[in-house]
Amino acid sequence: MSRRTVTVLGSTGSVGTQALELLARDPSRFALVGLSAGGGNVELLVEQARAHRVPVVAVADVVAAAVVRDLLPGVEVLSGPDAAADLAGRGADVVLNAITGSVGLLPTLAALRAGSTLALANKESLVVGGALVRAATVRPDQIVPVDSEHSAIAQALRSGARAEVRRLVLTASGGPFRGWSADAVARATPEQALAHPTWAMGPVITVNSASLMNKGLELIEAHLLFDVPVDDVAVVVHPQSVVHSMVEFVDGSTIAQASPPDMRLPIALGLAWPERVAGAASPCDWSTATSWTFEPLDEVVFPAVRLAREAVAASATHPAVYNAANEEGVAAFLAGRIAFGDVVTTVEKVLAEHEGTTADGTTLDVVLEVERWARARANEVLAV
Repeated sequence: MSRRTVTVLGSTGSVGTQALELLARDPSRFALVGLSAGGGNVELLVEQARAHRVPVVAVADVVAAAVVRDLLPGVEVLSGPDAAADLAGRGADVVLNAITGSVGLLPTLAALRAGSTLALANKESLVVGGALVRAATVRPDQIVPVDSEHSAIAQALRSGARAEVRRLVLTASGGPFRGWSADAVARATPEQALAHPTWAMGPVITVNSASLMNKGLELIEAHLLFDVPVDDVAVVVHPQSVVHSMVEFVDGSTIAQASPPDMRLPIALGLAWPERVAGAASPCDWSTATSWTFEPLDEVVFPAVRLAREAVAASATHPAVYNAANEEGVAAFLAGRIAFGDVVTTVEKVLAEHEGTTADGTTLDVVLEVERWARARANEVLAV
């Protein structure tokens, strides 16, 4: 087994820090060759770079980059908004993209064009630039999903041929507002939205999980990753978060991937695919009595998944609008400027106003312009 070189983008976030923990366990199997971060946690980034002796670090914030450069003599420090993409394009065997938000698109494209295997935790880059990402993919299995749901599907798909797949089934925990009324959800506070019952994640992803906007993004991601129509991607609520997703086959068989909620398992698979990393996470305890429950999604209280389906059906650029308007809404909600219910209603309004673009006309410039428009329009709506 040859040693793999690995670059981690978004190293100071939840997925990034867990990835470094896994890499440190097995230095004979993995060599960390680069780190990137936004620059909000310089102390941790410098600590990571020293501990892993990385030769190059990328920092989006130029002021933070200057501090990092002073603290890491002898380490190459890239800086600015294109730093992560520069690093991603340097040809590591594996690039783990754990950046949050659509700013991960350019690094995703750079990694793919360089021929690296892309361990993708940044679902937004695929949602925003789906046609571009697929066009930049140069070999089968070049993109390995790191989201637990899509990792589960990738594992379950090994059980049969693609022609034998009837549908994909994404599981959702239901978030902290499962069972709440629409009015109660609309009035929820940031503290309530950030209290996820099963997963410890960053604030943006946690809020997205509370609105189930995250599940809408995952539905679009599953459609693009596995080339399955959105109508053949179902969503079911599974509060225990042990069954991470399922594949239903044409003969009536359903293959599920189950494990306690721990992101180290899908991260390890992303780094080592198609091989497994022994001891990456703890398995289920089959000696203890337990129950797993499944419930239908209440799309009246949580319309985000419906909006995701409509976005895919509308045009090639509607998913980019869906994501951009949501990112602006979440930022406004976390800043205390709007109510929780305003996030999804803003997304719905901005989606309805977007004229759309055909897949053939989706260039990078078009996608970036659509994103700019959607963010500006969302903020106009939010300001009213």
